[in-house]
Amino acid sequence: MKKSGKGIGIMFYGTGYGNGYPDISRARAKIGRDGRFTISSGACEVGQGAKTSLAQIPAEVLAIETKDVIFDHEDTKTTLDAGTCAASRQTYNTGNAMKMASESLKNILEKKAKEMLKVTDDQIVVFDNHRIYSKSDPEISVTFQEIAARYSGEELEAEEVFQAVTTEMNEETGEGNPYWPYTFGACGVEVEVDTETGTLDISNAILVQDVGRAVNPKLIEGQMDGGFAMAQGYALLEDLNIVKGEMKHHNFTKYLIPTALDAVEVKKIIVEDPESSAPFGAKGIGEPVMIPVAPAILNAIYDAVGVRITEIPVTPERLLKAIKEVR
Repeated sequence: MKKSGKGIGIMFYGTGYGNGYPDISRARAKIGRDGRFTISSGACEVGQGAKTSLAQIPAEVLAIETKDVIFDHEDTKTTLDAGTCAASRQTYNTGNAMKMASESLKNILEKKAKEMLKVTDDQIVVFDNHRIYSKSDPEISVTFQEIAARYSGEELEAEEVFQAVTTEMNEETGEGNPYWPYTFGACGVEVEVDTETGTLDISNAILVQDVGRAVNPKLIEGQMDGGFAMAQGYALLEDLNIVKGEMKHHNFTKYLIPTALDAVEVKKIIVEDPESSAPFGAKGIGEPVMIPVAPAILNAIYDAVGVRITEIPVTPERLLKAIKEVR
């Protein structure tokens, strides 16, 4: 007999290292002699879309296209330390460092442009597509390349450091500010359980994620799909099978992960509530999208067959055994 059930899971997650541990990112912004813009940081690409989203932030500051941003990264010889790609921290931490460095460089370029255009401080310049204009007279302008040529003997660059603000939590009182910022999410699933075989199918799924500000919505949706799939495997398939300290499932023949055939069509809802301390309001969501999925699945199983599962993965054997014990 097949029985269906619905379940939800909700979560909150503190991004970054947290608990007062120094959480620091550095970045360098530079205009080369050819007038091209380079942003340099030690942030690495591990599939989370850093090459795209972290390039969008300085591009927004300088009003240029993302394709015109040279992103120098993953090279310890030329880049500054941006910390690890862990704890869903790169968008917030390194994004802030890159925004700050780009803004500092923008101030330098603005000052040089005013000198070259001979405009006063109250005639604020406007940045657009590698060119700086006098706001009072759009016919008066200068390009990044012209500034670089004029001041070729000077380094047109800026370095900035960003450190997340957290404090160590008091173990006695539980008071403190151990993480910042926090992100929030929820998941709802509908499952179908075969009470004769213990097999389980997810028939419907919805995932809701607070992102602060969606720098790149398509990348966020990709993260949500990937996070759901990973959490699905965590809840239903993946088992190291540790026996007396020895890992028995040490290859992908026995350690099962979801394939494309197991993928679930997930309805994705992006919630934007900009974080004031974040770069353009954006928060990291790498790990948070996984967290509410397994609880939602376990709650749906309980709703379907009245069995509260306390051990994962919920293999057909384990689920069938639990159903029989309740009977």
